[in-house]
Amino acid sequence: MRFIFIPILAVAFVLLVGFVIMHLWNYALPSITGVNAINLWQAIALFLLCKILFGFGKGGPKRGGGPWMKRSMRKKFEGLDEEEKERMRAYMKRKWCSWDSDWDIDDTYKTRDESNKQTNHDTNTHI
Repeated sequence: MRFIFIPILAVAFVLLVGFVIMHLWNYALPSITGVNAINLWQAIALFLLCKILFGFGKGGPKRGGGPWMKRSMRKKFEGLDEEEKERMRAYMKRKWCSWDSDWDIDDTYKTRDESNKQTNHDTNTHI
């Protein structure tokens, strides 16, 4: 049963999204920018192009994915011992915070805040 309904639902979803995109495009863009109206197939092609360019998955809050992704990552992380967890934290800090690798994260924010305050103070005195 699902081998019949899932493809039908997928095609119906793509057609519905294309229909919505077509109407939104044809309602807003020709009157605002003067571009031509598009048909349903062009709208579906535009939708697929956007999905190819901007991605199909792992969306959601802060690009962490859906709840199922967070659960699986949490299970993997909980399965590590303390030494492995610490290595993972160090790796993530090195990978994602490499622009401040010679500073501690807290010191970075303090230094940036102090320099911003100094810059704002200097700017205010010259006005």
